[in-house]
Amino acid sequence: MTEGFMEEDKVDEQNKEGRNNMSIEMKPIGYVSTDAKEVPRSWSVSDVEGSLVIDEIYLEGLRDIKPGQRISVIFHFHLSPKFTSQFMRVKPPTRKEKVGVFSTHSPFRPNPIGLSLLEVLGIDGTVIHVKGLDMVDKTPVLDIKPHLCPAGRR
Repeated sequence: MTEGFMEEDKVDEQNKEGRNNMSIEMKPIGYVSTDAKEVPRSWSVSDVEGSLVIDEIYLEGLRDIKPGQRISVIFHFHLSPKFTSQFMRVKPPTRKEKVGVFSTHSPFRPNPIGLSLLEVLGIDGTVIHVKGLDMVDKTPVLDIKPHLCPAGRR
């Protein structure tokens, strides 16, 4: 057996022993809409524009989002393969060596969720027009949070 398979067996064994048996279910609140054919790997280097199309039932919750504001968007890496030990150490495009997955923006993660900081360009009902996308078209949006806490609270 290779070392990678032994690590995978350890992960499976932990699940069988009940150490990681909690299940979490999430439902998207909307999805990303963009015409971009390619997006950068990180919002920090992206000028890609698009929209977050949010379900109508959340309209009231979007009411105080304003143009110019920055929002944190939590999303699902819906196109990523199942995480295995081969993704435990990855080589980011900006590095010469492999590093641990938790030190990267890699879409290959044990829990395929991502976090992006986007600039709000405008809002039309339940459609938030944004800049800085690093998500592909139809990416499920799980949650939206303000980048800074309201009223400067910690």
